[in-house]
Amino acid sequence: MTLRCWEPRDAPLLAEAIESSLDHLRPWLPWAREEPRPLDERIELLRAFRGRFDLGEDFVYGVFTPDGRTVVGGSGLHTRAGTGALEIGYWIRASGVRQGFARETAAALTAVAFHVCGVDRVVIRVDPGNEASLRVPRALGFGEEGKLRRRLPAGEDEAPRGAVVFALFADQLEGSPVAHSTLEAYDALGRPIAL
Repeated sequence: MTLRCWEPRDAPLLAEAIESSLDHLRPWLPWAREEPRPLDERIELLRAFRGRFDLGEDFVYGVFTPDGRTVVGGSGLHTRAGTGALEIGYWIRASGVRQGFARETAAALTAVAFHVCGVDRVVIRVDPGNEASLRVPRALGFGEEGKLRRRLPAGEDEAPRGAVVFALFADQLEGSPVAHSTLEAYDALGRPIAL
């Protein structure tokens, strides 16, 4: 897989991935309930992602096949977890589930968060009913910190949903499955970054 910041030119690929997966995404992702959206609106959204990425405010990634022709999903290193921490969010298109893409994406972004961003803690929050998503942080050695009520956005006519919070700390990285992930990272000019 290839993970990189979204570009406006990715809008048609993203639309195809989301629109082919709406039944799969809507139970877990409130933004999916607003889909499908017009292409021009999607382009503006991707421009906003790119702008926040370049400013170091939030890091939203597209997950692509190695040739870049198909969107496998989306992910991010989000700054909403507070000082010294980043939160990973992820989604995988319906045709890509149960193939390890979410686990591989979360492992790569965990390594980037620690090695490139220099944070002390990486957090993943998961809806308690999303069994597939709950397996990802557990497989990567994240510790379950707790179950919080009414922490995730509500859907239509629903109360806010609960969240299971997982965390991995920088001093736990070497003993975790993340440390054994094989990945390559590059800066904006395509130069290798040591991980």
